[in-house]
Amino acid sequence: MTETPPVTSEAKPVSTWRKVLAGILDFFTIFFVAGYVIGYATGSLTADGFELNGGPAFLFFGVLIAYFVVFSKYLGGTLWQRILKTR
Repeated sequence: MTETPPVTSEAKPVSTWRKVLAGILDFFTIFFVAGYVIGYATGSLTADGFELNGGPAFLFFGVLIAYFVVFSKYLGGTLWQRILKTR
């Protein structure tokens, strides 16, 4: 009987430009999505987009930070990290 050699799964290192691109795209994605959702919910939408001051701005920054922490730690990577396969 012929034995097959053990399969080793050595992960190829991910290129730096893909990590940076994923971070930039994640930031812009959550910035605009969370900004418009919070702006709509609080009545802070303007003709040019959204303008968040005070409480809505703090809520926005909390959502922004929570997005990166929760997705990276508990869900296997952020949206763009998973799309670009950097995780």
